[in-house]
Amino acid sequence: MREELNLLPGPVLADGQPSHTLHDPVRNLFFQLDWATFQVLSRWHLGDAGAILAAVRRDTPLALEVQDLEGVLRFLHENQLLHVPPGQSAELAARLKARRGSLGQRLLHGYLFFRIPLAHPDRWLTRWAPRMGFFFSARFLWLTLAALVLGVAQAAREGERFAATLVDTLTWSGLASYGLALTLVKVLHELGHAFTAKRLGCRVPTMGVAFLVMWPVAYTDTNEVWKLTRRRERLQVAAAGVLTELAIAAWATLAWGLLPEGTAKGLAFLLATTTWVSTLAINASPFMRFDGYFLLADWLEMPNLHARAFALARWDLRERLFGLGEPVPEHFKRRRHAGLVLFAWATWIYRLVVFLGIAALVYTFFIKAVGILLFIVEIGWFVLMPFLNEFKAWRERWPRLKTRRRAWGSLGAAAGLLLLMAVPLPTRIGASALLRPVEQFVVYAPEHAQLRALPVAQGQRVAAGTALLELASPDLDGHRRGVQARLERLRWQASAGVFDAEQRAQWQLLQEQLATAEAEWAAIEAEAARFTPLAPFDGVLRDLDPELRPGDWLRAREPLARLVSGQGQMVVAYLDGEEVARIAPGHGARFYADGLEGPFLPLEVVEVEKDAARTLPEAELSAPHGGTVLVREKQGQLYPEHGVYRVTLKPTGDVGALAGQAWRGKVVIAGDWQAPGWRYLRSAVAVFWREAGF
Repeated sequence: MREELNLLPGPVLADGQPSHTLHDPVRNLFFQLDWATFQVLSRWHLGDAGAILAAVRRDTPLALEVQDLEGVLRFLHENQLLHVPPGQSAELAARLKARRGSLGQRLLHGYLFFRIPLAHPDRWLTRWAPRMGFFFSARFLWLTLAALVLGVAQAAREGERFAATLVDTLTWSGLASYGLALTLVKVLHELGHAFTAKRLGCRVPTMGVAFLVMWPVAYTDTNEVWKLTRRRERLQVAAAGVLTELAIAAWATLAWGLLPEGTAKGLAFLLATTTWVSTLAINASPFMRFDGYFLLADWLEMPNLHARAFALARWDLRERLFGLGEPVPEHFKRRRHAGLVLFAWATWIYRLVVFLGIAALVYTFFIKAVGILLFIVEIGWFVLMPFLNEFKAWRERWPRLKTRRRAWGSLGAAAGLLLLMAVPLPTRIGASALLRPVEQFVVYAPEHAQLRALPVAQGQRVAAGTALLELASPDLDGHRRGVQARLERLRWQASAGVFDAEQRAQWQLLQEQLATAEAEWAAIEAEAARFTPLAPFDGVLRDLDPELRPGDWLRAREPLARLVSGQGQMVVAYLDGEEVARIAPGHGARFYADGLEGPFLPLEVVEVEKDAARTLPEAELSAPHGGTVLVREKQGQLYPEHGVYRVTLKPTGDVGALAGQAWRGKVVIAGDWQAPGWRYLRSAVAVFWREAGF
């Protein structure tokens, strides 16, 4: 073994056996050794495999075999802990070249992750760490807890102002301020790790910035915490960054509540919000190799937690799918075994979502050619590579897999799922719908209207052209009398111009004024017609407000009554383009009223419009009114947010007492048969085709 290696006492492992730590000072790497490996290495000087095994059996209750000794030797060789004999330079060069990989692999790994050391703070930390005792004292802890309680109470009391301030800062300048605040917080976060490690006697050789998929992340080299034998001390170093951020968040929240309006209050708000989010959403997560991961690993006393949990989950997956009977990678109690498997799956799902999001951001913010390349790298390395590696492991086990009944059962289940995705199946398309008469006319009150008379009663049948209501408007009547008087005067002056020379000279001007007055009179007559709404078709008057009385003043656009025809009922629904492609006139459907208290009617598709609807006349089907169509309102009109197509259906049975009534509900249409997988494939191809164009 190399002479410069250091052997240090280690913590007691979770199963109770003692451990030791092997330190490689050249690379500043630490290796945890179990009791059996330590017993072998402590007798390494014997220089003979048989002598080492005999000594271990004689002095300890361990019954090691040659395979165990070969495993220790392989561990030392693979981690370059042995002396290099003369003449092995070519082998070392080959191993170095293989480890570094090709130029493409180096560029790939450099893009995915690389570090830039910015400082060597050990001497500075040695000088300042003793002066930071107050921040590690119980007094500071209790003061911070008090600040946290008071700050949260103050923020809760002024929650609306806090939320309004948060919304106001979501601008480009506000985001830049958040970036500066986050940088400051992360520097203090790393100093928290560094000062804690230095106070516990560890060396901190470097601090800098690491780039994870081009995203900057501050780091501090605290590898020497492996020298610490107490788990509590290692937990203190791992938690120091998060605790530092929580302390900043507590004091900043209190400062925001107490400071007057101004720059200091704004800075306190930025520090408070940035720190709470970055701590709870990022650093405390155990699914990435951030502080939360190391805290969990130290708390469970499981170094390399991710790798060990992943190996256990892969073994569990293969056993459940194939029943190979392979030995478990590590033996744990039943509860911990299940917890590690669930933790591995949660980590995989979390990373899948994160890496897909990163890939989308990379594609969006780079130029298109580079964005596509980096997107492919992200998807290939982080998403597809784990699947390919697992499939490769299955292929290596194929000679055993094909003899296992469970493997054939899993293969059959997978084939069945693929078949279900590929075979056309009957589909049901649902959407919000409105059951209403085929023809209806809603009477709305114009502006500044007063009810004069109710010539038609509720439920009365009327003929086309019948006055449904009589409304009055004093302002309109006054304007009408004034225009009428001016129109009569201008007509008299125009006719008198034949006999009066002065009037004849102004005849052209009088004609223009007369034309203007006649146009104004026509506009007044059209407006007056709104105050006496006429029935556009034969029908029955419904929904007349029973509290209306002659003399009542009305609100503008207030619905007063509804005239419905006797031509039957219809159902109107709106579907997106993909759903519309699967239905056609003649398809069957069914209407279900909201609340399950209304009608249930069999329907038939009558018409499917070929063009997307520009507006949504049926406000009841919009999302703000409880429907499913997303809309935006502009000048009293509802505009769909995405392309929707109007579908008209008619009842196939007798509507009976439902004639003339309106109900909102849900329509379910029996569309064309379609393979479930075709929908996703077509969507993916459409996205690819859209983004492939430059």
